[in-house]
Amino acid sequence: MTEPLLSVKGVVAGYGQVLAVRGASLEVQPGSITALLGSNGAGKTTLFRTIAGLIRAREGSIVFDGSDMTTLECYSRVERGMVIVPEGRMLFPRMSVEDNLRMGSFVPHARRTSAEMFERVYDLFPRLKERRRQFAGTLSGGEQQMLALGRGLMARPKLLLLDEPTLGLSPLITQIIFKVVRRLHEEGLTILIAEQDVRRTLSCADRGYVLENGRYVMEGTGGELLANPKINQAYLGM
Repeated sequence: MTEPLLSVKGVVAGYGQVLAVRGASLEVQPGSITALLGSNGAGKTTLFRTIAGLIRAREGSIVFDGSDMTTLECYSRVERGMVIVPEGRMLFPRMSVEDNLRMGSFVPHARRTSAEMFERVYDLFPRLKERRRQFAGTLSGGEQQMLALGRGLMARPKLLLLDEPTLGLSPLITQIIFKVVRRLHEEGLTILIAEQDVRRTLSCADRGYVLENGRYVMEGTGGELLANPKINQAYLGM
């Protein structure tokens, strides 16, 4: 079996005295879509932020592409190919669409191919090309999510972390986002996704993990989890 691109073992993390993640572990294989499931407050966003280096792990290890990243700063992880598209988008509202995208290519290897990546992002999201001179803050919620995803791709990631990419979006925009996720997967990009649309996520995921109260409680292939009665009852209302 190939070595995982990302290996998270026994990670403990939180805010102040509150621990939101209590010993979480997961692996992400190269070229796969891996889903992280859990109800609100289960610790998904905290785990994503810890993997990305936005929060420091108090215990455990994070190994990416063969290197221990546990204590590295966020920008160092981006330089090595780990990129997060955060919940809430975190755009620069008074900068243009194009300038927001350009901010994604600040690492040296991405700057060298930024022109190529602009074309790729505009191919994936033609609406962004139409609005490239607009301030990001004037875009609709769906367009802002496209921009956040496009900015992440500008960094030429090896691993893309998608934290709730369709939260609050219309069914049409949700469909567009998942279509792009599947296309990126087909092109070989490795994706770790936390998402409330459990059925759609597991339908395209190679593997999934379930968090409850900051702890890993279940794992399986996307198909196995989709057919699991506990998943159906807890997340699909069946």
